[in-house]
Amino acid sequence: MLSVCLVFLYVWLCAYLVGFAVLSGIRYVYGSFMVKADGYVMAGLVTVTVYAQFFSLFHKVGLVANLLLAAVCAVIAVVLRRQLKEEILRQYGALGRGRRIFYLLLFLLMAYGTSRGIIHYDTGLYHAQSIRWIEEYGVVKGLGNLHCRLAYNSSSFALSALYSFGFLGGQSFHCMAGFLALVLAKVCGEIGGAWGRRKLLLPDFARLMGIYYLLMIFDEMVSPASDYFMVLTVFYIIIRYLDLAVKQENSWIPYGLLALLCVFTVSVKLSAAFIVLFALKPAAMLLCNWRKKKNGKGIAGFLGMGFLIVLPFLIRNVWISGWLVYPFTALDVFPVDWKIPEGIAAYDAKEIQVWGRGIYDVAAYGRAFGEWFPAWLGSQSGVDRLFILAGGIALPVAAAGFAVAVWKKNGVQRDVMFAAAAVDVSFLFWLFSAPLIRYGCVYVWLAAPLTFGGLAFWLVGSGKAGRVFWRFVYAAVFLAGGYKAVMFGKEVAAGYSPEYFVWQKDYENFGAQAYEVGGITFYCPVEGDRIGYEAFPSSPARADMELRGDGLEDGFRYKQ
Repeated sequence: MLSVCLVFLYVWLCAYLVGFAVLSGIRYVYGSFMVKADGYVMAGLVTVTVYAQFFSLFHKVGLVANLLLAAVCAVIAVVLRRQLKEEILRQYGALGRGRRIFYLLLFLLMAYGTSRGIIHYDTGLYHAQSIRWIEEYGVVKGLGNLHCRLAYNSSSFALSALYSFGFLGGQSFHCMAGFLALVLAKVCGEIGGAWGRRKLLLPDFARLMGIYYLLMIFDEMVSPASDYFMVLTVFYIIIRYLDLAVKQENSWIPYGLLALLCVFTVSVKLSAAFIVLFALKPAAMLLCNWRKKKNGKGIAGFLGMGFLIVLPFLIRNVWISGWLVYPFTALDVFPVDWKIPEGIAAYDAKEIQVWGRGIYDVAAYGRAFGEWFPAWLGSQSGVDRLFILAGGIALPVAAAGFAVAVWKKNGVQRDVMFAAAAVDVSFLFWLFSAPLIRYGCVYVWLAAPLTFGGLAFWLVGSGKAGRVFWRFVYAAVFLAGGYKAVMFGKEVAAGYSPEYFVWQKDYENFGAQAYEVGGITFYCPVEGDRIGYEAFPSSPARADMELRGDGLEDGFRYKQ
């Protein structure tokens, strides 16, 4: 736990300084806007992730990458010292004593959770190996030919490699999912403001679902699984968007920054593809004011930043798999010798989908919705079944609500219904593609609450009937929250162990056997398909590939 605290502090410092510099530059070009502390941190995390991905194209991501980053942070701290001091004092002064204590306890709690817990199955399968390849080589051409899951290029792996400190010779830390959970916990903790205003707002309902997710993954966020990074970031985007909508933010810049975060999230996991619909809000604001303000600079600048965010992800895709977006073969534009064969990529894409549908035979890929859906739905938990069924009817309701809000010129409700519709579209995309609950739980849990909750805030009056309705809602929230808090406390107490109070729980490692290709030793599991971190390089089975040169740095190609 102590080691996790130190990593958290280092990451927070780096991310805050880099994010402050980036947002100061955007503020200088486009005008002033308010930013909370977590906004600087999120901007910094996006920036250093892009940096780590670009760095990986030329060198392994380790000591040199951290030294350069630390040097940049030192320069930022010196050059912007006056602005930094003013901003930090402003933010710190806005916190009361109770909130400062709360954030300190939250920091320690999330560090505790990140130091121990359950290592995700896929971490032993390919997460740990993907991160180690970035630590050791940066990027290797045709790496996906060694193991196709190593071609599941997530920008989160580059971020994890940057802050793993494997170059120190000890363990490779995997704290970044927990750190992102800490950021979301801070944002969700703002629900305490509802006590002062004596009521909940729609963003608070999103916060409640975010807290629910944090409790669910508390004993799992020790794993660097890309699913956690994606879901945590999407929760953050939706909560902050709703905050802006409720307070009727008139500037397009905060919405534009969230749009950039949406683009970044797609590079974390492709199941977040439709979250980019939130970019329509700032785009509409810019285009509607085009004649008055000539916002060409804003449009060009944010399009350029969005392209810069996704560019290293796309380049790494091509280097690792030969495909622009693996495992989708529709975009076949790079005739490279290390390309994963189209048949293997297409099979992999089908396997992802049928696995999500609870079908473990790729030959059944073409089953109609009515054939696989009932059994799949029956396999979900009771709570998730309710959310899924309610989410299935949410999209037309949200679309109708959006249309009525536009017609009545109700700006707040228009933006709220737009957010609900964007989440509903993401929910349907998830449902009809690869509906594994951990891929899209954020859409499952928010589709109906945002749609019907948004309508309730709009349609339920403040009279006697309205007061009764909201008292019922608050009572239900209180009871459900109290029950979940008690169960969470019991789980934490039952799993208490002093074992990891200094060092973080290490990656799991499994029995390995060696085999050779081109005079280089590779490893595969003695049984099963998981190998872990230590046996490197490895694959779940003997790989059907060949070296492109004399060493690992030259990459791999499929063995014809």
